[in-house]
Amino acid sequence: MHAIRRLDLGYVVRPAAEAGGPQPRVEPVLAYLVRRPEGLLLFDTGVGGGDPETEAHYRPVRRPLPEALATAGVALGDVDLVVNCHLHFDHCGGNPLLAGTPVLVQAAELAAARAGDYTIDALVDFPGADYRVLDGEAEVWPGVRVVPTPGHTTGHQSVVVERRDGAVVLAGQAYDFASGYGSAVLARRAALDGVAQPLPDYPRWLDRLASFGPRRVLFAHDNAVWEPSAG
Repeated sequence: MHAIRRLDLGYVVRPAAEAGGPQPRVEPVLAYLVRRPEGLLLFDTGVGGGDPETEAHYRPVRRPLPEALATAGVALGDVDLVVNCHLHFDHCGGNPLLAGTPVLVQAAELAAARAGDYTIDALVDFPGADYRVLDGEAEVWPGVRVVPTPGHTTGHQSVVVERRDGAVVLAGQAYDFASGYGSAVLARRAALDGVAQPLPDYPRWLDRLASFGPRRVLFAHDNAVWEPSAG
């Protein structure tokens, strides 16, 4: 059985202009540990140190990655593989602490991050950075697969962990909220059922995720979990 453990790495305050309402929104920053016979995979690494403008904009409150790992009985040196859903500063912030550990990233994402005006540059290229660049879907270990889920960024990716009781998807920021993901799943269902247009659009990568029959979908900025309807 694949053991999956959620890690609380603090939170950010998203300004009202980005939150889509009259008030700012406080969002958790979550990472996930996947323990397998092949090793220990860490999906996302928390909020990195930003420049003064970024700090003032998002007002992050960080929980240090070593502290969060310790709650799971794990140290930095125990991590065998890192997967970042994307390279914004609130998802790859702990990567420099894991210098020498392979980091899986989509080629499009790494190119965007290195083009500038995208993230905190020091969190991308740091001494000991060891990127393993992917161009599309890849099976990382048996039953653990990286699947591109572009939208939030061009190179966004998620991880599918296949288990005896059903697949778990670590969706990162493919959607901000479980409810948004659920709405997209229903839009896809309506389209497949032949309901007449107009219908909401949905990303075509949902077809690929659906092929795994996910039983749970977990997110980077939402403690809620999506599960399929019973029956």
